[in-house]
Amino acid sequence: MTICMIYREWLVGLVQESTVTMVNSWKSIIEAGGGIADIKIDQHMRSFSGDVISRACFGSNYSKGEEIFKRLRALQEAASKRVLATGIPGARHLPTKSNREAWALEKEIKTLILQVVKERTEAGYEKDLLQMVLEGAKSSDLSRDDIDRFIVDNCKNIYLAGYETTAVSATWCLMLLAANPDWQERIRAEAVEICRGQIPDADMIRKMKQLTMAINESLRLYPPVSVVSREALKDMKFGDIKIPQGVNVWTLVTTLHTDPEIWGPDSYKFNPDRFANGITGACKLPHLYVPFGVGPRVCLGQNLALVELKILISMILANFSFSISPRYKHSPALHLVIEPGNGVDLLVKKL
Repeated sequence: MTICMIYREWLVGLVQESTVTMVNSWKSIIEAGGGIADIKIDQHMRSFSGDVISRACFGSNYSKGEEIFKRLRALQEAASKRVLATGIPGARHLPTKSNREAWALEKEIKTLILQVVKERTEAGYEKDLLQMVLEGAKSSDLSRDDIDRFIVDNCKNIYLAGYETTAVSATWCLMLLAANPDWQERIRAEAVEICRGQIPDADMIRKMKQLTMAINESLRLYPPVSVVSREALKDMKFGDIKIPQGVNVWTLVTTLHTDPEIWGPDSYKFNPDRFANGITGACKLPHLYVPFGVGPRVCLGQNLALVELKILISMILANFSFSISPRYKHSPALHLVIEPGNGVDLLVKKL
């Protein structure tokens, strides 16, 4: 068995354990509610995703990983105010309230991460993502300060790429399946037939075509990454548009994913059947489907994210039926990732 296969099996095992924990917590909530419960699912999705990434990244120190992720969540909210706000050049360096809040969080996060690194160095080797980051830093020619920055920045990237985006994607997908009970039933039947009461593994989820189609469609309508940005390294020209060197070009992913000229007149509707023949057959220009970014900087964790989504959603569908709660208010909000502004409330019933 190759190292890649060993790590794949290890990560799938982490996802399975975290999914079982979340499913059991919902069963307890439903039993306490008399057979049906009105659940705001956002925090449950974050707990699931955070549990997976904390264990994958920090191993036996995963409890401290959860504390780090809480602060990174706060940092993300503070950073979104700075990135999305219109201001004068260099405003991010001014001691405004939001900037001071972000600077304090960055300092605290760095201290916590380096504390975990120190404990890891003293304790010895563990099979997790932090170990891979540490080994990558050791083999580099970086200075001590640059090594610390390398480790801290990679841990931040793992959070944003592997924690928040997966949780938000799962939330949106469950909302769409709740609003489309026909698709919910189709995927449930597929999951039950393939899994036959077992916890889904890597081989099982590869066979779930209906589920893959629904996830692709959910990522089309609510891509976790709202903007793909690139800096022009030299003067460039696109058609009649001139882009000077040094200018950042922002591509709005949601616009690409919902353009009727590309996706057809039903581009704003949930229609997983458009992916029946894969991504290449879903639209006129399939290279414009970019839920995980594009090019050499495409998300490295996209395969893990899809495994998490498939195992989680198939297990939820095999154990529960759900519909939109009367409390739900549809309000997508842009906070670096596109998330439900008021959360997603579902009426959940155990099967």
